[in-house]
Amino acid sequence: MVIQGASGYGNGDADGQRFSVSVRPGAETVVVALSGELDHDTAAPLRDALEEAVSSGARRVLADCTGLSFCDSTGLNALLRARLAAEGTGARLELAALQPVVARMFQIAGADEVFRTYESLDEALAQD
Repeated sequence: MVIQGASGYGNGDADGQRFSVSVRPGAETVVVALSGELDHDTAAPLRDALEEAVSSGARRVLADCTGLSFCDSTGLNALLRARLAAEGTGARLELAALQPVVARMFQIAGADEVFRTYESLDEALAQD
């Protein structure tokens, strides 16, 4: 499933959207891939995708941030809320491949102490 920010469903950045989310379900781990700029105007699709991932029954939700070029406080808030929702079901939300500008924002906000992070998606999946 691919969800695009600010305009509903679509196929990623092919039609010029600033943000997209794709969900790859798995038995134990659901990968939620983020791409583009995550901000106030584009956060709703992320919230929907994370809610779906958390409610799937997977024990782990992995946010793949390889393609995430920007994240503001609204995006961070969506991730923090999803982390709490996941913990409420006995699951966990983890982050992979934070790009430097996004990692810096997480560090400034103190969120780097809250999330388990991995250098790459491959590293994160190897820990499954």
